[in-house]
Amino acid sequence: MELDIFPSAAEHCAGVVLDNLGRAYPYSAHHTQRSAEDRPTPSELHPSFYTSFDWHSCVHMHWLGVSVLNSVVAAGREAGAADDGGRGLDEATAAQLRGALGENLTAEKLAVEASYLADNPSWERPYGWAWLVRLAAACAGSPDEEIRGWGRNLEGCVDVVARLVEEWLAKAEYPVRHGLHTNSAFGVALLLDAFRALGRADAVEACEAAARGWFASDAGWASEWELSGQDFLSAGLSEADLMQRVLPADEFAAWLERFLPALRADSRMLAVVGVTDESDGYMVHLHGLNLSRAGQIARVVRALKGASAASSAEPVLAGALEPLLRAGLAALSSEDFMSTHWLASFAWDALESMAELTPAV
Repeated sequence: MELDIFPSAAEHCAGVVLDNLGRAYPYSAHHTQRSAEDRPTPSELHPSFYTSFDWHSCVHMHWLGVSVLNSVVAAGREAGAADDGGRGLDEATAAQLRGALGENLTAEKLAVEASYLADNPSWERPYGWAWLVRLAAACAGSPDEEIRGWGRNLEGCVDVVARLVEEWLAKAEYPVRHGLHTNSAFGVALLLDAFRALGRADAVEACEAAARGWFASDAGWASEWELSGQDFLSAGLSEADLMQRVLPADEFAAWLERFLPALRADSRMLAVVGVTDESDGYMVHLHGLNLSRAGQIARVVRALKGASAASSAEPVLAGALEPLLRAGLAALSSEDFMSTHWLASFAWDALESMAELTPAV
């Protein structure tokens, strides 16, 4: 998976995950108290996901850790190594990462997480849901038996989220379009891929129907207006990234021409953005915007390459990809926890999408 642009990705990301899983505080709890006595600690509410500043960040730190292990195990097997569990990492780090993840992803702890989700049906919708199901898919598809066991432990959580997604999408008349956690397109895109990987046909159908109902007729996206000061997602690219998952290649290429008819190399939605204060938890979102845009652009470009006719948007998008990725990766050098509790997950996601694009170039 690693590219020359970040050859130490596995080592760096493993270190980030281990640091996060060892940090119980600060923690931002989003629990709704129902009485004066309702004051549980984060670890009581969420025995699997009580570190990394907040629940959803802890979930995608687990996804990142599993992704790193999957990558190094797969690389070792490709090389024909007899002991491949630490390929790309020193053995001690690989063992420590495996142990930290395994300690949290037990059936008993995850049953508590599933119960909390069921009792709080709109909590972490859809962002936290999406990362949880994505974590389950990464585990279930692992080349490693122990990691697949974690996937089996997560099945109860997936059952709950699949039901909640279907119920939500059946009544959600309008999508949320801003560039933060509640963005509908971003969440549904991750959910759709993960549900497909897990064979959850009803949830897949619900996600596809919602995407078409919300976005199929969209045109003339205001690409110059979408950026606001705390976005970590491009609302327009999130929508395009979802639709490339739903529409056949030719249909998607035509949809994108209608959606972004005025896209130019200097369009604001493709420009690198900076952060003036990395200790500000909202301003630092803009580092993530560079990385999420890079990952989304890579996936959109790959979809356009599958169309029968050339798209005028493809070279424009492709030209923006590397500057965004380099700017986002440079931000990983920050030691401020407002960056380190989440940003590496988006870096890995962008690098994976870049790697998938490379053979098609």
